[in-house]
Amino acid sequence: MGEVGGGVLDGKRGLIMGVANDRSIAWGIAKALHEAGAELAFTYQGEAFGKRLEPLAQSVGSDFMVDVDVTDDASLDAAFEGLAARWPSIDFLVHAIAYSDKSELTGRFLNTSRANFKNSMDISAYSFIEVARRAYPLMKEAGGTMITLTYQGSMKVVPSYNVMGVAKAALEASTRYLANDLGPDGIRVNAISPGPMKTLAGAAIGGARKTYKHTEMNAPMRSNATLEAVGGTAVYLVSDAGRFTTGEIIHVDGGFHILGMPQFDNL
Repeated sequence: MGEVGGGVLDGKRGLIMGVANDRSIAWGIAKALHEAGAELAFTYQGEAFGKRLEPLAQSVGSDFMVDVDVTDDASLDAAFEGLAARWPSIDFLVHAIAYSDKSELTGRFLNTSRANFKNSMDISAYSFIEVARRAYPLMKEAGGTMITLTYQGSMKVVPSYNVMGVAKAALEASTRYLANDLGPDGIRVNAISPGPMKTLAGAAIGGARKTYKHTEMNAPMRSNATLEAVGGTAVYLVSDAGRFTTGEIIHVDGGFHILGMPQFDNL
């Protein structure tokens, strides 16, 4: 990862939730944290994701993997009890979990079903509160960092992002409220907002390729973010350099979020 990481997280350890494969944003973060010296534990959901995760976890020296369903309190309780039995404290938590029915990530937001709205909000927003509540006892003595992942569809309309935009808006508001709740205990809570990335989750959104290309052509940096850039941002937030950064939505999108219109050449 270069100069961003080397050893600044030596002695720190934490939990990564949401690695789907080696192109996941969560994996980019995990790899960067490992290269900076951190020790990692992982959660996954279901046998298929567990099989994908196992060689990745091994590659960063981790043998702690636990199957978790974030909609099931008993599953979450068991995971954090297992984590506490292994480590009496943790320094960071990375929440990279979101879901919506793929069939509702095309067309009009108007057609969002009640069932998918509830499910999307539960998994994509409320789950962060649930895991934060369980991670808090492992951080309250020495402080720590909680990080989640969002996207600018929370603040501006992105075609076909639909209910995920509403869920991400709730997630960002939750980030701010958690930051206020946990700040007195030295716990920082932040969200990283990358631009569109070629991930399994991103591919589920209608028009993903067009969105990716449009951002690359128009962002001030004329590029989409890389996993390394997102990972480096996470290293900063977890490190002592980030100890007074909390409640923030940090954009890692080549500056695309500042634009009011496309570049002239692309109008």
